Amino acid sequence: MAPTKKSKAAKSSESISARLALVVKSGKYTLGYKSALKQMRNGKGELKLDVSRGLEREAEKLVLIAGNCPPLRKSELEYYAMLSKTTVHHFAGTNVALGTAAGKLFRVGVMTVSDQGDSDLLNFAEGNAA
Repeated sequence: MAPTKKSKAAKSSESISARLALVVKSGKYTLGYKSALKQMRNGKGELKLDVSRGLEREAEKLVLIAGNCPPLRKSELEYYAMLSKTTVHHFAGTNVALGTAAGKLFRVGVMTVSDQGDSDLLNFAEGNAA
């Protein structure tokens, strides 16, 4: 049996899924549309100490939106993310795949990562967005 080639989108989806598993184990995240809006509305006051530079800066956040999220909801999330200077990543799979990647047995339309823990998900998502 010949090995099958995977598309670039499939590889990045698997890579994000692996990084999401690390975030769930060691980081801070929330699931859901309402909690994502609350975090983006109230998250401006969070400051994170950057030890390498000795400065305080805003905590980096990431919002993952499932591929089958309704367009109106998606645009509202993108608007709030723009105002709060939060990175948005459009997850290639459906809400079922995002829930499975997060290690849950239910559908997840929106996932907000506020602390990536041991993972490098924020850097990876910013690299894919650029």
